[in-house]
Amino acid sequence: MEQTKNQTELAKIIRERRAVKKGYNNKAVTEETVKELLDDAIWAPTHGMREPWRFIFVGPDQLGSFAKKVAATYPEERQQNREDYLNEPNAILVVIMEEPETQKTWDENFGATAAMIQNFWLLAWEKQLGVVWKTNPHIYDPNVKEILNVGENEKIAAFVHLGYFDDMPIKKPRIQATEKFSRFEG
Repeated sequence: MEQTKNQTELAKIIRERRAVKKGYNNKAVTEETVKELLDDAIWAPTHGMREPWRFIFVGPDQLGSFAKKVAATYPEERQQNREDYLNEPNAILVVIMEEPETQKTWDENFGATAAMIQNFWLLAWEKQLGVVWKTNPHIYDPNVKEILNVGENEKIAAFVHLGYFDDMPIKKPRIQATEKFSRFEG
């Protein structure tokens, strides 16, 4: 469905937002910019006001050594590929989530963290900063958790790859909500 005349600016940003996976230019992603975006993104809904997240910023100056350390957790034949991959973005924001013991609280924490990441993504898009939420195998690796000093009751929820870009990613169609909508007939 195309944009309507009365579409709000927020609806427009939601529909225009894309995952920027590669093709980053050389404009630096600064820690200050990321902190500014996070200051608004953290206003996501959060059950019990737990705010179950924390962040680790890997800036351009640290990206090379970070990529090498994370790539070293892979089998030797994949290490160069993973190092190159992790060096593609201009910066990485690692999102760490508190992992509670109960499934209900875990689900609530993950939902809040996902909502916060979406807020961050939309705010970044508004500033022409490309974002993609990555959940590669290394986020589950205990060695990567150790590299990042992730606690026993914490989970790496995302490696958020960041970079400015020149070429707009291709728009992919969505299935209309009406095709996935039903009404309870009790």
